[in-house]
Amino acid sequence: MEKENIYILGIESSCDDTSAAILCNDRILSNVVADQKIHAEYGGVVPELASRAHQQNIVPVVHQAIEKAGIKKEELSAIAFTRGPGLMGSLLVGTSFAKSLAYGLDIPLIDINHMQAHILAHFIDEKDHNKPPFPFLAMTISGGHTQIVKVTSHFEMEVLGETIDDAVGEAYDKSGKVLGLGYPAGPEIDRRAQLGNPKAYQFTKPKVDGLNFSFSGLKTNILYFVQREVKANPNFIKENINDICASIQYTIIGILIAKLKLAVKQTGISHIAIGGGVSANSGIRKALKDAEGKFGWTSYIPKFEYTTDNAAMIAIVGYLKYLEKDFSDFDVMATARLKL
Repeated sequence: MEKENIYILGIESSCDDTSAAILCNDRILSNVVADQKIHAEYGGVVPELASRAHQQNIVPVVHQAIEKAGIKKEELSAIAFTRGPGLMGSLLVGTSFAKSLAYGLDIPLIDINHMQAHILAHFIDEKDHNKPPFPFLAMTISGGHTQIVKVTSHFEMEVLGETIDDAVGEAYDKSGKVLGLGYPAGPEIDRRAQLGNPKAYQFTKPKVDGLNFSFSGLKTNILYFVQREVKANPNFIKENINDICASIQYTIIGILIAKLKLAVKQTGISHIAIGGGVSANSGIRKALKDAEGKFGWTSYIPKFEYTTDNAAMIAIVGYLKYLEKDFSDFDVMATARLKL
């Protein structure tokens, strides 16, 4: 006897991407993302503009996700949505929409922690992608977060280390701003880093105890270095941009891998899964693959579309919670600083 199909609608609106996805059990039927180009003009996400754009995008994005999945909204088993962490205005749009639709369809509502979703995106059923075995270490790296998490089961997670100031994605973006690159700067630094010498310039590696991270000192070091060199040679950035980007990337990857090595040593766990927007970085992916041979790790790297904020990762956690009948009350509130 075949098991009954469970259809989950996932809704993600934590920052500046409005996304909706449909999963049939743990398989993706659709994953639609509407990004907001307007923030590039300001060099970062403007919360008020983000929440307005979500209001405009959410209905067409959800409609498109249902249409692409080839199902009717009446077939949905539950609606999963991002409760937090994120920008409050953005979260409220997704939360309100999810509540209204679930109430109207008389189906369960499931609130999701955005950080948990980045980790559990690895459990989407994908061809040629192995799911990490428990326990494993997850490193979540994005514009707003840098964490190392011990994952014992789908819903048993312990944060072993996190940033005490800025996230790794912010270090990329602020460095890019100093160099006159667009926003977000991470992909452009990554592209240029592949053309440059990673050891051309040395930058400070912050000394932080244990498994915590710090990137504010590195950002300041890069700023002062560029200002000093430009004073001596006004064409310094233009003439050396690839080497500067390669050196910044080399430093950041060195910090991340050093902390992972320490986490493996402390826990004895050598299965490493990465997630979050910065996990799309080619240098980080290569460093992890190199570490497999060097240190005997097994690494799990998500598909590019599951690295940035997307609703497929929300829907997979919704599916796993649905199996546990872990549903939310309709008075559940969005929480900007929701802890893992």
